[in-house]
Amino acid sequence: MVTTQDTRDDVRAGIVAAATQLLREKGANAVTTRAVAQAAGVQAPTIYRLFGDKDGLIDAVAEHVMTTYVSGKSVTADGATGDPVADLRAGWRAHVEFGLTNPELYALIATRGSGAPSPATIAGLDVLRRRVRRLAAAGLLRVDEERALMMIHSAGNGTILTLLGMPADQRDLDLSEAMLDAVLTSILATTPVTPDTTANAVAVTFATVLPDLPGLTDAERALMAEWLHRSLNHPTP
Repeated sequence: MVTTQDTRDDVRAGIVAAATQLLREKGANAVTTRAVAQAAGVQAPTIYRLFGDKDGLIDAVAEHVMTTYVSGKSVTADGATGDPVADLRAGWRAHVEFGLTNPELYALIATRGSGAPSPATIAGLDVLRRRVRRLAAAGLLRVDEERALMMIHSAGNGTILTLLGMPADQRDLDLSEAMLDAVLTSILATTPVTPDTTANAVAVTFATVLPDLPGLTDAERALMAEWLHRSLNHPTP
């Protein structure tokens, strides 16, 4: 028995498929509400009813493309190697490869009208945040977690956009590794072989494990977090 929900899901999937095909064949500028509606054989109000607005449609396309891409790849899971730096490198390479493989999707995400980050971006940041936390917990960061997160995120997106701005046959693919090395030099307190014991590195690690310390009240944890944050904003030379 076909239900209303089945029909709704089929229509939604058809719209996403039509938008994805337009994206691949004609580029990001071709993915308009009118063009997608015509390609999917629906009225434009149907898109607004199912996705809210064009940003919602873009988010659905991004999720579809990313899910399809990841399903065909062997992606290193968090903690897979036991080396937080190696896992970060693997995640960086996967992110850059995805961006270069799906340039039009990257352009669509970058031009979302609302200015708010897409669910795909938020999901990617969550994965990156877990990897950065592992660096902090290992005593390897010289900056706080949020700064490290934003530096890696910004450098990764900047690298992809820079490479996409070059003709494909002229791209310097070594730029990606060079950029990651530059960021790691800025955020890592030491090489992964020997933990750093300087005051700043210890403070970063302590801030990471602070929420899990037993025997403290929420107020005490908040006060200690404030002290650590203040210290990290005035690091030792």
